Amino acid sequence: MTALLTEIGTEPTQRKLTDSLPPVTVILSFAVVLLVILWSLAPGIFTHYSPVTGDTASKLAAPSAAHWFGTDYLGRDQYARVVYGTASSVTSALVAVLIGLVVGSIIGLAAGFRGGWTDSILGRLVDVLLAIPGFLLAVVIVSSLGFQTINAAIATGVSAVAVFARLMRAEVMRVRGAIYVEASYLEGGNRLHALLGHILPNAYRSVLVLAVLQFGTSILIIASLAFLGYGDPPPASDWGLLVASGKTYVTAPWLVYAPALVIVITVLSVNRISRWLRKAK
Repeated sequence: MTALLTEIGTEPTQRKLTDSLPPVTVILSFAVVLLVILWSLAPGIFTHYSPVTGDTASKLAAPSAAHWFGTDYLGRDQYARVVYGTASSVTSALVAVLIGLVVGSIIGLAAGFRGGWTDSILGRLVDVLLAIPGFLLAVVIVSSLGFQTINAAIATGVSAVAVFARLMRAEVMRVRGAIYVEASYLEGGNRLHALLGHILPNAYRSVLVLAVLQFGTSILIIASLAFLGYGDPPPASDWGLLVASGKTYVTAPWLVYAPALVIVITVLSVNRISRWLRKAK
């Protein structure tokens, strides 16, 4: 009888622990993102090959134990070039997300909190940005600024401003009419106190989830811009540039498949984490 009661008592506890753990796919996604971050911070730990110099005697070698992703037309280790190119790709995506998050959040806060003519003017600006396809806007901006990866990041961030602004405005308008916000006014608080103390802390969660999703989207857009030649020129090893360089050699498909697979797995992992965070929120 005692054993039965103990078993019944432990079942809810075990169920709670199981429910609190993230799914296996989320854990794997976090592992992928962590690996990508480590690649960008300390690439020398993961490969002893140089991303710039290679052995011409082993050019266009197929993937093997010595060269996991094969070698390119100059005999450079493709895995080393992917690893060293992570820093540029990840940093550019972070810059793009920060630009979109900060600028878009400020616009959304002002429009949703002030309302009236401020909301109308900023709303029209956001509508104009939303009417232009994001990738097309990024191409136009990077063409004006110059063909560099940092300019591609700036262009990608500007194209994401409208998305962040629209979501922040919706969240602010949802929260500003809450009872606790009205109570802060009755207690003598001013509008700035209500904005920073109540509205912003309760409106930013959805925006942060969007920032995680936008990080994956930014990686994809920046890689696409580099593929079209709008990033740093060779011998840079941005992921998109590696795909563009490899498509010339049809007899060495690994030059395209390897960096493209890294891009796809990274973006899918970030998207999976974003979906999990949205459900957890």
